Amino acid sequence: MPASATKALRVAVLADSDTRWKWGALTASRVSPGAPDNTEIHLDGYLLRGRATPTPRQLREVGVTADSLREVTAVEFLRVMAEEPYDVLVLALVGGGVQAVLHGLGRVWEGRADRPVVVTGYVGVVYEKLADGLLLRHGADLVLANSRQDADRFRAVYEGVGADASAVTEVALPFLGGAAYTGEHDPYTVVFAAQPSVPDRREDRTYLLNRLIRHARRHPEREVLLKLRSKPGEHTTHIEELPYQKLVQRADPPPNFRLVYGHMGEVLDRTDLLVTVSSTAALESLHRRIPTVVLSDLGVREALGNHHFIGSGCLASWDQLDEGHRPVPDPDWIARQGVAAGDTAEGTSTYATAFDRARARIAELLARPGGLPPLTPYYTPVTAPGYLPGILARHHLGPDGTPLPGAPAADRDPGPVRQIVRRAARGAYRHGVQRVAPVIRRMGEL
Repeated sequence: MPASATKALRVAVLADSDTRWKWGALTASRVSPGAPDNTEIHLDGYLLRGRATPTPRQLREVGVTADSLREVTAVEFLRVMAEEPYDVLVLALVGGGVQAVLHGLGRVWEGRADRPVVVTGYVGVVYEKLADGLLLRHGADLVLANSRQDADRFRAVYEGVGADASAVTEVALPFLGGAAYTGEHDPYTVVFAAQPSVPDRREDRTYLLNRLIRHARRHPEREVLLKLRSKPGEHTTHIEELPYQKLVQRADPPPNFRLVYGHMGEVLDRTDLLVTVSSTAALESLHRRIPTVVLSDLGVREALGNHHFIGSGCLASWDQLDEGHRPVPDPDWIARQGVAAGDTAEGTSTYATAFDRARARIAELLARPGGLPPLTPYYTPVTAPGYLPGILARHHLGPDGTPLPGAPAADRDPGPVRQIVRRAARGAYRHGVQRVAPVIRRMGEL
């Protein structure tokens, strides 16, 4: 069904965490044909029920709204997709979730040519499980790459296994923006952007916290902020076993040190120096020309993700920062990452056109005579008979994409008792992850 400026484009986003909801909803608004000015978009959001289902607070903090938003199981979502006439579907899920839903959609859309265009991609920096994550996303009509570098890598992986690479489409991170940095604030503000799972060792996280506190003591005239993604008991894209909030309780920070939450863009509005290990916040900061540091204190290692920033010019240690060092980013590296602040002498940016290719591709697919062909993921019961069934079973789907007997379905209007039980179950799970699991792990090391 061709998109038109006079008809609302119906878009659905399925997400499994707060950060993926933000990426999916913003991506939908940027890649929909006619966006951002001349097409009305009706956006329905679906939150995949699981350990990382965002809380109302997390959703408010993300700051992205939808015309409707509800929680679903994978099976319930597939039922919706069999009935609702969407134009575009964005899958903002982990790789296994994308693969399971693709196979499920292939089943419910069997013999149907007027299906939506299916789009997927990554929330931020792709620094681990490149082949695994990409092949699990194969089968979508568009697999978005957030930079030129990622697009080249994605195509190489697909072509290397003999899979069709035509779905790979270069865009940029959809949440870049905000005013460019123009000079120091009063007070000068240092922000450390924490990550839920990097680093994962208590010793390393304690070290980073202590260095941040030490920096605050050395510079009492500065405001030093620890920017956190979630509050205790909440989960985001990654599991956080050792929240910094717990570690801070054992420290004695000075008055100019504070924990902050909220929208990253709003925090960057008052940031003079952004410090992180490997957070995507570094790219947001670089896009706004804010001085940005990727820490090398714990080594430059694949496990930390900071190896992604090799060549950026941003790697430095706390010792260097304490002495006043400020890295200068490499412009060629920044351009390859899709961070396009100040590309021209006039200060204009190519970021505004970064999604043109994706919009044109989706418009072309929507206007395709006879509709769209069936979804064809690389993984099938023939190519991955020992891997694919387990991925599908986690979402209660059989090897052919059909729901397994007894598969749970979401209630359209769960009662108060069921809601209480769900919250209690999630709380018990998160308690186990953040309190019981670390204790058992330490006991095992005795």
